[in-house]
Amino acid sequence: MFAQLFSDIGSLWAKYGTVYLNGIANTLILAITATLIGCVIGFFCGILQTIPCGLNENLLKRALLKLIRILIRAYVEIFRGTPMILQAVFIYYGMPYFFGVSFKDIWTVSIIVVSINTGAYMAESVRGGIMSIDPGQFEGAKAIGMNHWQTMLYIILPQTLRNIMPQIGNNYIINVKDTSVMFIIGFSDFFAVHKMVSGAVFKYFPSAFMEMGGYLCLTLLASFLLRRLEKKLAGKSNYELVNTDQLVMTAGTYSYPADTGSPFDEVNKDYKGEKS
Repeated sequence: MFAQLFSDIGSLWAKYGTVYLNGIANTLILAITATLIGCVIGFFCGILQTIPCGLNENLLKRALLKLIRILIRAYVEIFRGTPMILQAVFIYYGMPYFFGVSFKDIWTVSIIVVSINTGAYMAESVRGGIMSIDPGQFEGAKAIGMNHWQTMLYIILPQTLRNIMPQIGNNYIINVKDTSVMFIIGFSDFFAVHKMVSGAVFKYFPSAFMEMGGYLCLTLLASFLLRRLEKKLAGKSNYELVNTDQLVMTAGTYSYPADTGSPFDEVNKDYKGEKS
């Protein structure tokens, strides 16, 4: 049984190996590109949702932010609540009906669909990541004169990126698998190659076995690299802050050993002499 299976797999690879590799390349390019664009969309939406707006703010600003948040919420709920395959059908086949816009490039449509779907998930992840940052950091940035965008760019977003890195990796792995639905509009990804080959040679299971192994290798490699990146972003487990050879920690403050004396002793003597 297994001998026949591996024999069929070998014959398929010998005949269609290049086609399978092209499908893998298309899947990776689409998944990486769409994940990066989706992250940009998610960060943009997350920042817009966290702009502070109190009752003392300008009425126009409050109304505008309210409208923006309603639109973002509608976008998130629609694209999180519907299957990606139907989103692809709607955009590719539905746009000519509603707006008279036709897409001739399958790559463009595929990137748009996967990107906006990823952005909907990332928007909530980013919002949660921003809200998890200590409010004291917002107050500290405001105290030194930073506006909301400067605070986000230089203080909050770097920490948010580190905190939600597992979620970004999870979305990428999902995209590697979910790009398979793009075959519905004619995109030649890894899964589309399987459909084509199995239909040509009538060896469905050997081709599906190869597909499963291929997707598993892609996702395991992504998980390994993302864990390495997380460790890199986390930094070292211990840090040597200062050279404490001449310092002794007592009651929460640093003091100098009695045999060495403090470098401020001479200054204190001079100060006392002037007072007397």
